Amino acid sequence: MAAAPAPATATGTAESATARHGAFHPLRVTAVDPLTDDSVAVTFAVPPELREVYRYAPGQHIAVRRRTEDGEIRRTYSLCGPAPAPGAPALSELRVGVRLVDGGVFSTYALKELSAGDTVEVMAPAGRFVLRPRSGHFAAIVGGSGITPVLSIATTLLTRVPDARFCLVRSDRTTASTMFLEEVADLKDRFPDRFQLVHALSREEQQAGPASGRLDEERLSRLLPALLPVGAVDGWYLCGPYGLVRGAERALRALGVARDRVHQEIFHVEAGTADPGTTGTAPAGPGTAGSPAAPARSTVTATLDGRGGNWPVRDGESLLDAVLRNRPDAPYACKGGVCGTCRAFLVRGEVRMDRNFALEPEELAEGYVLACQSHPVTEEVELDFDR
Repeated sequence: MAAAPAPATATGTAESATARHGAFHPLRVTAVDPLTDDSVAVTFAVPPELREVYRYAPGQHIAVRRRTEDGEIRRTYSLCGPAPAPGAPALSELRVGVRLVDGGVFSTYALKELSAGDTVEVMAPAGRFVLRPRSGHFAAIVGGSGITPVLSIATTLLTRVPDARFCLVRSDRTTASTMFLEEVADLKDRFPDRFQLVHALSREEQQAGPASGRLDEERLSRLLPALLPVGAVDGWYLCGPYGLVRGAERALRALGVARDRVHQEIFHVEAGTADPGTTGTAPAGPGTAGSPAAPARSTVTATLDGRGGNWPVRDGESLLDAVLRNRPDAPYACKGGVCGTCRAFLVRGEVRMDRNFALEPEELAEGYVLACQSHPVTEEVELDFDR
């Protein structure tokens, strides 16, 4: 994911207005609007006293929490509306897209039970898959529900920057399964000279546009140069399932796009999917290291919201779980190495990460790790969640 600055606030005091990292607030649902047979858009009302807490940058997401008989579940959903400009009043509503996932506890609840008037616990916006609005030519390649953050990115950019251009290449199974179809069509109507749309369907023939089929690396390598000057694009945003994002990344690399111009967010990773090669042993600060044996005993020191603590790490336990036993407000959502909510700076010591589908190589080199996937390699490890 691309690193993003902390959103500015109307008063300019982001620190005083920002929620504690892992804090949830109950927000009232004002609408649950069907998008397709298996997806909805959920709108939350934000009370005046929390609006600065929920100020967000285009492309960020929120985590929701629901308590069930089997325990607590958390899920992340990207915000799809245009983001407020720095210095402008924060928004009174948040809107996210939710697609039904097989066996998904919260998505099933959202589609079958959730209704206006209900209350949902929501964490403050987070994430670094962000485009800071500025002049330039930008593009996105998305699949399925990956349109959600990109809709916010494109709408915010085109509305705020009169000379910016945006190309959206999206892939869906069928027209009927396409989320935010009307919203994207509205962008085309509002910005016909600055917004370019290419829509590929994998299971349905269409009269215009690309032939049916998946947008894999080979197809994208041929399609993209025919659409736009690939090398002149200032930023590429890839979002969707793992296979599409990795295929698009390889296609762009083969077309000579610099890695620092490619930003990605993966929505779903199948069990057993091979890690992209950005895990392994991470020492504090930039650099690389070997893989020494795990210590018999280890402790983690963590700083969170300005307060620190030091606790033992149990055998086989992740650093996040060790912190959560003592600081239940530590930030996390998926615990699968995908969302990046638990990102922390490794101040001291060395850790081993099991999986990483969220952090960019630059972030790893700077010393960031995913606490949910990190295990101690040295007897003492120190994390800073506030950096």
